[in-house]
Amino acid sequence: MTFTLPPGLDRRLTPARADLAAAHLRGQVDSARFVEGRPMRTGFPVVPLAPSRLMNAARDTEFLLGEEVTIFDEDGGFVFVQSDRDGYVGYAVAGAFRPRAKPATHRVAVMRTHLYPGPSIKLPPTFVLHRNSLLTIERFTDAFAVTDTGAHVIAAHLKPVAEVEPDFVAVAEDYLGSPYLWAGRTSFGLDCSGLVQTAFEACGIAVPRDTDMQEKAIGEPVAFDGDVTVLRRGDLIFWKGHVGIVSGPDELLHANGHHMMVVKEPLSGAIARIREKSYGEVTSVRRPAA
Repeated sequence: MTFTLPPGLDRRLTPARADLAAAHLRGQVDSARFVEGRPMRTGFPVVPLAPSRLMNAARDTEFLLGEEVTIFDEDGGFVFVQSDRDGYVGYAVAGAFRPRAKPATHRVAVMRTHLYPGPSIKLPPTFVLHRNSLLTIERFTDAFAVTDTGAHVIAAHLKPVAEVEPDFVAVAEDYLGSPYLWAGRTSFGLDCSGLVQTAFEACGIAVPRDTDMQEKAIGEPVAFDGDVTVLRRGDLIFWKGHVGIVSGPDELLHANGHHMMVVKEPLSGAIARIREKSYGEVTSVRRPAA
């Protein structure tokens, strides 16, 4: 059944289909029924989100452990779900979520760490957890923090959720050498906008997922006529379909498909290459608030 959203609504951010839609969209979309969503939490370390149930097709983004979501439908082993963090809507594996029993208390503050079944680093780890994953910690014992599920994680690798990083550029630099992965958000693989979103998230700043959304939402515009000397560390430079971070004088930090990893390279050279080979001209520069 063909379903078209009304003008002004983005399918990436609108939990609506021909057969059902979120209750708050009543009167805005033409769906057969409207439902209240179920508040849930991601229970796996990484959960891919796709625009359809065809999970071997291109994906949009990833959920990390502990992220809060709202589930609107479950069918055929998949859920129709929306991220509470950035509003992204899509399909994910149904068994990857659990009820929100208690709020998260801590976040993973290192690139990655192991989750153990008990208080010993000699035990085979259960999962690898990634930066910005959220955990509910119930107690601490020696070097470990114990979660509400009884799992153990190195306490020094965690910070309280309210304790954030001061510099998003420094966080992004931690990912240098990480492989490029479309829709990724971890050091195992991430894309250009995923790198930006992940770095800001570690600093307690919520930003949208995709480049076009980020270009509209982050900071203030900076006049740019090609003179890279006017740019500052932390400026975001956008192309149609790509974003990078100015990390120093004439220096661009970005996850990109040319190198297939996160790199630093001369900004002026990158602008010329991107103009000729991929995304065309720079569309804007945005300067985040201090």
